[in-house]
Amino acid sequence: MTRRYDAIIIGTGQAGPPLAGRFHEQGKRVAILERGAVGGTCVNTGCIPTKTLVASARVAHMARRAADFGVVVGGEVGVDFRAVTARMRSISGESNEGVTKWLEGMEGVDLVRGHAQLESARTVRANGELYEAPQIFLNVGGRARTPELPGLDEIEALTNSSLLQLDRLPEHLVIVGGSYIGLEFGQMFRRFGSRVTIVQRGPRLIAHEDVEVSEVARELLEKEGIDVRCEATCTRVRRGERGGVVVGVECAEGTPEIEGSHLLLAVGRVPNTDALGLEAAGVETDERGFIAVDDTLRTTADGIWALGDCNGKGAFTHTSYNDFEIVAANLFDDDPRKVSDRIPCYALYVDPPLGRIGVTKDEARRSGRKVLVGRRPMAKVGRAKERSETDGFLEVLVDAASKRILGATVFGIGGDEVVHVLLAVMAADAPYTVISRGVHIHPTVSELLPTVLQGLETLELDEA
Repeated sequence: MTRRYDAIIIGTGQAGPPLAGRFHEQGKRVAILERGAVGGTCVNTGCIPTKTLVASARVAHMARRAADFGVVVGGEVGVDFRAVTARMRSISGESNEGVTKWLEGMEGVDLVRGHAQLESARTVRANGELYEAPQIFLNVGGRARTPELPGLDEIEALTNSSLLQLDRLPEHLVIVGGSYIGLEFGQMFRRFGSRVTIVQRGPRLIAHEDVEVSEVARELLEKEGIDVRCEATCTRVRRGERGGVVVGVECAEGTPEIEGSHLLLAVGRVPNTDALGLEAAGVETDERGFIAVDDTLRTTADGIWALGDCNGKGAFTHTSYNDFEIVAANLFDDDPRKVSDRIPCYALYVDPPLGRIGVTKDEARRSGRKVLVGRRPMAKVGRAKERSETDGFLEVLVDAASKRILGATVFGIGGDEVVHVLLAVMAADAPYTVISRGVHIHPTVSELLPTVLQGLETLELDEA
């Protein structure tokens, strides 16, 4: 028997449930299929659990720094890792339960547990049953990429997901990959008490960022006792004599082997599209497996959309939710929203955090336009000095002709929040003078944005 609906949604990440909600408001019948945990990556293995851990790690770090502020803590600061992970699972579980109850409580919306596979552009099979709808929405997310590495099948390597299942603190966590996931986990586990080594193949960390960002990130991690090995290519792994793991590296400096108790692979992510039956539905992917979509997130198959991490248009919770907003606006609101209207924005949750919007300096240089830049070190920001957290800098890029903000980096205390002041002006397509002539509250980090923008200079075409 075929189960017929007005729409089928595969995946319950950040785009799927609210889309089901919009169909519910229209009085439509929806099947939303999920093979894993309801809520997707963000709720279960991404933003919520990891940032909960970041918060615990920061408390431990600040407790150790108590004397810097004239505060006396009796005895050595310790971390109860089981209590830390229990808190994380409680908070993550509440979010999972909340999304589940929401979906189950909507009349006309059926939450189906099981792996879904497309059989045509209108039909999906799950649990041996066939589901049919004129509109299908793919919100299947992604997973950690597993590299081809000799010896990997002989050890228990961790990913960002499986690392969250640990109840015992690693003695020495070796992380292969020096980008966003690797840096966040590296710092938090170092603050929990683990020894941490980060192995990065390239010459610098978070290579997609400007050089100055990479340098600050490395400095703050090394200052906390993390061993950073750049230009070190992981070539093999094997089980250690004491039951841990030995990582072999090709490098110009340092030892050719690193022995640790645990290994975390943080070398990127891949979309969950390989077992979805896309060919049967006429849905095309690119060479990396991401589903090809147009500016309104329609795929190459009529009546099928792809939202979230699986479409390659963003790998963040906020971009996934914005995908939902774009699809809903076009379907229900007669509002022609597009992916190309979106301003790139994201954060790196090391401490202090990095807030990034728009283009980088390297991208600005390659654009060929005349660009102005304003910059101020956090060491000259009153709020940062008050908190004794002076790592990092603020930097804003402006188009000289249009006076529009092109991009910004706020790497330092409150950077993930402060950057939204600039993002809002970019979204409004207003000139930078809206901020530079404004009055901001003192003492804050944001109050320095006008100062930064009042000191714009021409961006040089090269680093020198």
